[in-house]
Amino acid sequence: MIYLNIGQKQDNLRLDQAATILYQDFSRNQIQKWIQQGNLLVNGESLKSKDKVHFGDELSLDPVFDNKVSWDGENIALDIIHESSDFLIINKPSGLVMHPGAGCHDGTLANALAFHFPFLKDLPRCGIVHRLDKDTSGILVVAKNEKFRNFFVDRLQDREIYKEYQALVVGQIIGSFSIDHPIGRDPKNRVKMRVTDSGREALSHVSLLKNYGGYSHISIAIETGRTHQIRVHLSNQKFPIIGDALYNPRNLIAKDTPKTLITHIQSFPRQALHATKISFPSLKGKTFIEFQVKLPKDIKLLIKEMKSALEPIK
Repeated sequence: MIYLNIGQKQDNLRLDQAATILYQDFSRNQIQKWIQQGNLLVNGESLKSKDKVHFGDELSLDPVFDNKVSWDGENIALDIIHESSDFLIINKPSGLVMHPGAGCHDGTLANALAFHFPFLKDLPRCGIVHRLDKDTSGILVVAKNEKFRNFFVDRLQDREIYKEYQALVVGQIIGSFSIDHPIGRDPKNRVKMRVTDSGREALSHVSLLKNYGGYSHISIAIETGRTHQIRVHLSNQKFPIIGDALYNPRNLIAKDTPKTLITHIQSFPRQALHATKISFPSLKGKTFIEFQVKLPKDIKLLIKEMKSALEPIK
């Protein structure tokens, strides 16, 4: 992955123009192809070649030349919780990558969509309009046509999309609070993000659902959609997510945790983070549409183990 930032000279240019200037080793045609395929993102989101970019925006390019990468359909089961003529609402399992790239040639959500809905291959990233990390589960919107895709991307940029998550974290959270810290790429590890004054605005709202000893079950609503935003914000506040290999690599254990629970926490295979709710304006703009999904079995089981090992703090 190659990360670059839009400079003052590229401010307000088309995405393909700005990217061609910054990525001088690649032709404009190749840049446009990568934009169409979803290999060139702006602030973690897929845009169109003609969309304008602005000073400080972060470009992330996965320059895939590998002919092993496939956008062909694959018969992978999808948990579709709603379908309309304009969009799909999907409950993504953990472990499923969003789309093919250099590190994952196939077996992705995009491949599944191309199989079940072949016409989606005509849309960028097979209609995927926002993303979840590989090991984050939960609710996703997929556009079924260009009109809705453009509408949803515009709503994302205007911050009119409400997204809510639930997580299990180390630490005893009390009440509710907001985290308003900018996030940028970690210069020492380009895979990671970090809180930094030179980063982009990021705002998360945290609410306690229940304490279990030195752990907390929380909900998080985000107003911005920075890469790894929730994971970075919670780690920075000393409330790392259980199982987060990148931002909680030591898989911290709270003081006085029973040995039986330690085993369950240390063996939890992914970050305990799930996208539970999304709402957005209808195409006509008069009402908001809301969808919710329940917690997955693995997180439910970990909560059950916490309940049996620890008395909830009232």
